[in-house]
Amino acid sequence: MRRRTVLALSTVIPVVLAGSAAAVATASASTEADSSATSTFPTTIAVPDGFAPEGIAISGVHAFLGSRATGSVYKANLATGAGEVIYTGPGTPSNGLKIDGRGRAFIAGNTGGDIRVISTATGELLASYQVTAAGASFINDVVLTRDAAWFTDSFHATLYKLPIGANGALPASAADIVALPLTGVTITAGTVNINGIAVTPDGKSLLVVQSNTGLLFKVDPSTGATSTVDLGGATVINGDGLLVEGCTLYVVQNRSNAVEVFELDKAGSAGTLTTTITNDGFTIPTTVASFGDRLYIVNGKLTTPIAADVTYNVIAITKP
Repeated sequence: MRRRTVLALSTVIPVVLAGSAAAVATASASTEADSSATSTFPTTIAVPDGFAPEGIAISGVHAFLGSRATGSVYKANLATGAGEVIYTGPGTPSNGLKIDGRGRAFIAGNTGGDIRVISTATGELLASYQVTAAGASFINDVVLTRDAAWFTDSFHATLYKLPIGANGALPASAADIVALPLTGVTITAGTVNINGIAVTPDGKSLLVVQSNTGLLFKVDPSTGATSTVDLGGATVINGDGLLVEGCTLYVVQNRSNAVEVFELDKAGSAGTLTTTITNDGFTIPTTVASFGDRLYIVNGKLTTPIAADVTYNVIAITKP
């Protein structure tokens, strides 16, 4: 299958997602109104037994979660906790997912080596791209920018760029997916390396976390050159999902059962650890999404074998 490496890319500008603070503000007059609304929302949302959730994105008042077990997508109402499966997966995993302003969920296909795009309104599969052979890569997480969806590969020092054209046009085939090799990253075989991905506060670069080393990297999207983000001696070992709001960075640390919070400079070159969130309800959390004054954190139970009787949930905590 033909893939081409990146020669030149436009500046990375994050899109405004429906789950972002800006979109939340359109549904309520102020942050205070958001806080008042969420005060009546449940703090625990049950996910179907055996579903094995990993990624989460929020659009409007609904959370969307991908399944490591089947690749399906579950839609949950944040106000009531009720939900339903809106998309039945192909039997291979769904990991990270993000939703654009057109109501499309971009889904990382894990070891299936694929990328899928579905409608969050209907559950319809809009596009599917086999980026690598099944088992050859671990397409783990995704972030959306103005003109692309960027995906990490946890087995290789590579990002994949799915270009988004004028009026939201999707690529015609997998041959249009761009492979961006990363320089300055050492990969260890047989484990999860590059994992979560986000955009720097200034919108010019990407951030990726390396789970096995605890390093956070800043990536030049034009060249793939990386530099280590100076975290003042802190590390983000077991780093999984990333969330950037303003200059605040949240790093979910799965097997550490924690979320570390950093204050970044605008360029994303340095950050200061401000707090570490722990919670008795954490059971190997994987990813995080924001709604109003809350963080919604997926309990992935990654160390528990997937089985039909295993229970899963998402817990909501107040932002520090």
